[in-house]
Amino acid sequence: MRSRLFAFVEVVRASYWFIPSIMASLAILLGALTVWLDSGPASDLLNGISWYQSAKPDGAHEVLSTIAGSMITVAGVVFSITIVALSYASSQYGPRLLTNFMTDRGNQVTLGTFIATFLYCLVVLRTIRGGDEEFVPQLAVMIGMLLGLASIGVLIYFIHHVPQSIHINNVAARIGRQLIDSVDKRFPQFIGQSAEFEEHVEHRVAQAAEALSGRGEDQRVASIAGSATGYIEAVDDNKLMEEARRYDLVVRLRYRPGDYLHAGRTLLQAWPAERVTRQAADGLRASYAVGDKRTPFGDLDFLIEELVEIAARALSPGVNDPATARTCFDWLGAGASEIARRHLPQPERADKDGTIRVIAQPEGFDDYMARAFGALRQYAATDMTAALHMLRTLGGVAVACSNRMQLAAVRAEAQWLLDMADCALTGQAIEEVRRRGAALKDLIDRGLADGSPAMDAMQANWLSGTA
Repeated sequence: MRSRLFAFVEVVRASYWFIPSIMASLAILLGALTVWLDSGPASDLLNGISWYQSAKPDGAHEVLSTIAGSMITVAGVVFSITIVALSYASSQYGPRLLTNFMTDRGNQVTLGTFIATFLYCLVVLRTIRGGDEEFVPQLAVMIGMLLGLASIGVLIYFIHHVPQSIHINNVAARIGRQLIDSVDKRFPQFIGQSAEFEEHVEHRVAQAAEALSGRGEDQRVASIAGSATGYIEAVDDNKLMEEARRYDLVVRLRYRPGDYLHAGRTLLQAWPAERVTRQAADGLRASYAVGDKRTPFGDLDFLIEELVEIAARALSPGVNDPATARTCFDWLGAGASEIARRHLPQPERADKDGTIRVIAQPEGFDDYMARAFGALRQYAATDMTAALHMLRTLGGVAVACSNRMQLAAVRAEAQWLLDMADCALTGQAIEEVRRRGAALKDLIDRGLADGSPAMDAMQANWLSGTA
């Protein structure tokens, strides 16, 4: 239930209508409050201000009507401009980026400001009376005029913000920073505590792994099927650990956030089977939130794939924009460097008593390298500029590597890129790529053999751009 609630809250916060709805509701309340103040506690508040001229019913009605009419017109124009920007972003950078533009706070606040001002003016307008029962809420009218002036400032901001928001450098930077923030939140994040592999823990892990794979003598393993079809949006780690601990189970996860689940397929396995009651299965199943689309919340691969999609489109023959691809390489390199600096959790997760409860799907540094740079090597190999920049980015990632396995993964990506470039490039282009590739592999080989001296050299050469 908590995972579904979390997913719902994140979707609402990221929706295009949430902020404008809140602002509209507050505007209605503000209008009612100011009218109440004008009718009683603050009826003479503005009389002592020498420069303020009290508005008559006709004048106040005309001012508020003008502001209200202008605001609803401008709100329509703002919405139209937003749709045009979304259409451009979708065709230029990819349809999955629509989520990023829809969640842009600047667009949401702009639309909310105009709608809020319009509704405020409507609330105040209905209270203005002439004749014997003349009533003009002077404070409310002044606040309406101030909201109109603020709306003009927001309009100027919006005109500046729209071209800024669809500039590719800003688009890539926003995704890249979100990727780095997601890495920071996710690693080191564990379901329970990291397992300490003492003798009794190793035996427990081996016993559970054999049972869950069907190789052990005790093969009483329960398969818990998913009840919904869609993309896994979130997994409630604490709920999963609580349920496994409550029923004294060892649970193997078959899916992670971002994976597509079909109802009836095995969502997770639990051992021993005799403890998997209907309540236990429902509790474990409730740890997952399933939706219609992938979201960046909890799905690190989604953010990587967004940058990959932009770079792949930029390197396509129809676009041929290696500068955009280089920007994406830089942010992918920054994300990979952050992952390289962090301790990735073991698949086996223990509760607070040190008992193995959850066996998650393993995630390694080489997996992230394959999703980021492996998906782009076939495109980068056809363009000398992109290939050179990708090699330099891999050099920067190598500097951040903390062990030889990570260095080996970077070297493998560089070698695969060179192999594909040999088939796609000719002449001086392939010679330059080979030279840079050989220099990178030599530095990585020195790092694999000697450790820090090679990494110092790599940092001096590759990050300064002199190699």
